Amino acid sequence: MQVVRELDFRPLFGGRTAVAAGNFDGLHLGHQKILRFLVERARRESLRAVVLTFSPHPEKVLGRSQTAMIQTLPQRLEGFRSAGVQAVLVAPFTRTFAGLSVTDFIERVLVGSLGARDIIIGSDFRFGRGRLGGIRDLKIAGRGADFRVHPVSPVRRRGRVVSSSHIRQLLAAGAVEEAAVFLGHPYEIVGRVVGGSARGRTLGYPTANLKPENEIIPAGVFLTSTVVGGKEHPSVTNIGTRPTFGCGPVRVETFLLNYRGDLYRRRVGLRFIRKLRSERAFPSAESLAGQIRSDVRAAGRYFRYHGG
Repeated sequence: MQVVRELDFRPLFGGRTAVAAGNFDGLHLGHQKILRFLVERARRESLRAVVLTFSPHPEKVLGRSQTAMIQTLPQRLEGFRSAGVQAVLVAPFTRTFAGLSVTDFIERVLVGSLGARDIIIGSDFRFGRGRLGGIRDLKIAGRGADFRVHPVSPVRRRGRVVSSSHIRQLLAAGAVEEAAVFLGHPYEIVGRVVGGSARGRTLGYPTANLKPENEIIPAGVFLTSTVVGGKEHPSVTNIGTRPTFGCGPVRVETFLLNYRGDLYRRRVGLRFIRKLRSERAFPSAESLAGQIRSDVRAAGRYFRYHGG
């Protein structure tokens, strides 16, 4: 998959493309529907399947909110690749880019740079200065510029539209099982294993201490699947400030149930399966160790039943 991370308005990707445009943060069920349409349309029309996405998130640049991203950009790109996308333009979202008129966005970006013959978007996609552009503008422009517009209807789960904003709220509340319903996959954070205080080892449960690259880190104790070198390992993860020992910075500490290798400095992923409990202070290290034993036993039962 070809990835371009700058936009100078020159033609890219050889022209004649099908383009899906959006932020695609989380690659949730709604995004997956758009990408399936993109790949199938490109195949049917002998076009190149291209995604136009943005970094950083427009809300961060425009200052309306400090949107916490569900995924890192590399996670997003890997999701595009897995979906069958052939090329991606990661447009640097700046105030200058945000100031493009609706006409300039269509003519210079979608048609001029990307050579779009088919444009696939979510039904709520907005673009151009002041977010004034929408589906109607694209359809009008398409009549003169010879491209077709395909709005994709949203996906609904549990009586509501699947959206990145709702998923962010769920993750911030630690509701990882509910978030997975809307994502269509477990929430995953990635990062490198770093040195820790060895507190877990003294309690009988040596942990891998992860320095996460993601922006949303749910708090609590979770059943997780730790991905090492592409292989998943059952695990229990504590995310919090360790109040039993006087609190401190937020730490991500993972105990792998059946893994004996050295993870120090390795990049791993944590896939969240279920929240076991909230973090709390215990009266002693011994009582904390007893709770950890209970957590690990619960994890063992879960993974034995579910084949982990």
